[in-house]
Amino acid sequence: MTFRDPYSVAGASLPLQETTTLLVVGAGPAGLAAAIAAANAGVKVVLVDENPVPAATMGDDVPHFFGGRMTGAVRNTGAMMEAFVASDPAIAEAFDAGVDLRLGTLCWGLYTNGPSVGWMPGPVAGLADGERSWLLGAERIVVATGRRDMGLAFDGWEQPGVMGMEAAVRLATRYGALASRRAVVLGTTAEAVHGAEQLAAAGVEILALVETGPAPLTPTGLPVIASATVRRAEGGVDGVSALVLDGPSGETRFECDTIILGLGTVPVIELLDSAHCRIAFDPARGGPVPVLDEAGDTSVPGIAAAGDCAGIWAEKTRDPAVAAAEGRRAALGSGAVDLPQSAYDICAYRLGWVRSATLGARTEPYVCQCEEVTAREILEVRPPRYLGAPPRPGDNSRDLVSLLGQAPSPDQVKRLTRAGMGLCQGRRCREQVAALTALGSGTTLDRVPLATHRAPVRPLPLRVAAPTGEDAGIAAHWDVWFGMKSQYQNFWSLPEHYTAAGRLAGKDGLG
Repeated sequence: MTFRDPYSVAGASLPLQETTTLLVVGAGPAGLAAAIAAANAGVKVVLVDENPVPAATMGDDVPHFFGGRMTGAVRNTGAMMEAFVASDPAIAEAFDAGVDLRLGTLCWGLYTNGPSVGWMPGPVAGLADGERSWLLGAERIVVATGRRDMGLAFDGWEQPGVMGMEAAVRLATRYGALASRRAVVLGTTAEAVHGAEQLAAAGVEILALVETGPAPLTPTGLPVIASATVRRAEGGVDGVSALVLDGPSGETRFECDTIILGLGTVPVIELLDSAHCRIAFDPARGGPVPVLDEAGDTSVPGIAAAGDCAGIWAEKTRDPAVAAAEGRRAALGSGAVDLPQSAYDICAYRLGWVRSATLGARTEPYVCQCEEVTAREILEVRPPRYLGAPPRPGDNSRDLVSLLGQAPSPDQVKRLTRAGMGLCQGRRCREQVAALTALGSGTTLDRVPLATHRAPVRPLPLRVAAPTGEDAGIAAHWDVWFGMKSQYQNFWSLPEHYTAAGRLAGKDGLG
């Protein structure tokens, strides 16, 4: 006699709303090149890009650190969509090639078969727009999600006007919606210099590039102040009004309306990590990046990566053709891509900025703005203040190593302090927490474990995330699926209609 557990998912089918041969996530140079190459080869292609994101999402600094420096134009969805399409001729080329291009559509999760799941039809992506979410199955997925900026806490950085370079360039060059006239840039990386030059060409006055080290990392014709320490951002009703530095000649004050963070761009690997692709820290490629083979494939069958999410270096920043070549390689499985050369030690560079600006702050700025967690609270693993835990005066034992061991993880810090658990999903503080973990444990940044990403990797309203109708199998056994076992009796032994009165009357079906 064969007994089948009615609560098992074995043999179940995943309801997919649609399928395609190739799904490309991201409409940058790599994603567009991948989609066009595949479509020209006769492949059915769906290309999704979350941009232009709603103004409310920009206000939460997702997907980039917009810092409240958007004009009112971002509220006009139609105008933003037109500006996005007009900003890159390759978008029209993708349409002409037959690519099913969906803008304003985000990918919030990727799923494949693995050690604990073996019944899926293949790679599956969770997609959403402003109205609904759904599942799309694909034979192959190319992730080309780009990059974002590393945050940096210093006195006054929570004010409107402190923003990331990637957000500033995107607002200025793609949308014409950057509310900035006079800016100071922190950092002299290739990405910072290239972005500053683009902003200057767009009409933003770049007062200076600031470097905490003794010399700029990248040559530039723009003014540079080296060996400087950020002291504070001053502000008023409209946000930032000045930046104060300690430099070789003493205190310097710049009157500006924007402070742009350019000390590090980070590959956007949320989808890849949540899909359990192997990730490794590679200083030559910008930090944690997916491990790829010669065809651009990740360690998970059916998922490839291309563009800035697969690695960032100076040549790729200056020349979009490098990312485009990666996109075509990932789509077609052929083509060579030059390997990057590390221009500087990004681990020491990022730790130097955090040590100088954040640990050197004269107050305690919030590293995690969403949950209001300071650097000292992270280093001492203090519980969230709203729990009302009493202070422990004179106790110096609360440090990362004594509490979490010799190799502390940012995931441990997040669970105990809530740093990184806010609306921005750690986009402003994730790299800072990793840097503080390295500094607090006396290790190098590349040895700090990567904090885990989980789907959904984008904030979703419940009205969008919730399915319109619950699956019948889940509805029939919701108590079991969600771990709510019936009291006193095993859940599989109860009758279909169970009541406490029936049990007391001996009518519980147990004999």
